[in-house]
Amino acid sequence: MEPSLRQILDFCAEEPVERVFLEDIARRGLGRFHALAEDGRLTALCHVGANVVPSGPGAERFAEAVIHGQARMIIGEQSAVDELWAAIRRRMPTPRDDRPGQPVYELNDPPDPGDTGLRPATMDDYDRLVPACAAAHHEEIGIDPLRRDPQGFRWRTRAQIEEARSWIWLEDGVIRFKAEASAWTPSAVQLQQVWVDPAARKRGYANRALRDLCRLLLRDVPTVCLFVRPENAPALRLYEAVGMRRTITYRSLIF
Repeated sequence: MEPSLRQILDFCAEEPVERVFLEDIARRGLGRFHALAEDGRLTALCHVGANVVPSGPGAERFAEAVIHGQARMIIGEQSAVDELWAAIRRRMPTPRDDRPGQPVYELNDPPDPGDTGLRPATMDDYDRLVPACAAAHHEEIGIDPLRRDPQGFRWRTRAQIEEARSWIWLEDGVIRFKAEASAWTPSAVQLQQVWVDPAARKRGYANRALRDLCRLLLRDVPTVCLFVRPENAPALRLYEAVGMRRTITYRSLIF
């Protein structure tokens, strides 16, 4: 079934961190949704687009909708992705990468100040951020977005700046820290592409700037969250050092 916005929001309110992307996309009127319901209440939901994001039990019932799409990634709470993938794996391309066990981190209490120069990015930062965001994407996903979809990637970087979803700490021409919000709802902000210029790494800049960013965001929402590859030990240490706690687990399939 095709759900209403009210149904989607009620469903996402049950698990506001796990479903932050679904709620954000719905509130902005983007994407296509398929749902399962009982007595008018959603029990499972799936966004079908370049990113396929299932949530809730019974995700295997979204198989036909996903198979006929053009997914670049299937991502979400691990049990939902497991159910969906088990139903479609023989009818889909082999993933380039399969990442189970990705911990989701949450922060609810403001950490100590980092006393950095962190600020919202502006269009004056655009030419510097495009290669930085591309480098962060390449490190995380293993794909150079400026080769795969340069026009689309540049558009998304611009949109993040214009929507006040991009932050930067720039000193002496070096990006000491940058990050973007991949989803933003009244309940949570999900961060992505936390990145420091390689020339400035291992000096504590990420710890300080992430603390300042979380303090900034927690003025407006109760939770800051993100997810990370389980083998990314420096990132795990960083998020735990600023006070984030592990909660649920995601799985990502990248095509």
